[in-house]
Amino acid sequence: MAKFVMLGKYTTEAIKGISAERTRKGVGIIENAGGKVISMLALLGDYDLLFVVDFPGVGEAMKASIALNKLSSISFTTYPAVSIDELDSRIA
Repeated sequence: MAKFVMLGKYTTEAIKGISAERTRKGVGIIENAGGKVISMLALLGDYDLLFVVDFPGVGEAMKASIALNKLSSISFTTYPAVSIDELDSRIA
């Protein structure tokens, strides 16, 4: 599994729909795409949400990102990520 960081930005419509139920549905979308949520955090600043997620690959991450936007009207920017240890070993 590969790690991905998903940064979310609320729209006015997305804010109206905030609920624990929508969060559960979002986790279900990630899991149905083959992913596993590692962490979900709310932020202050340029982005409103930060998810750290494991996915089998880029295709599954894209599928989940689009499905989450359809569900919630939250715009996600999704990035592949590696640990610093993995970066160090790849560069060495």
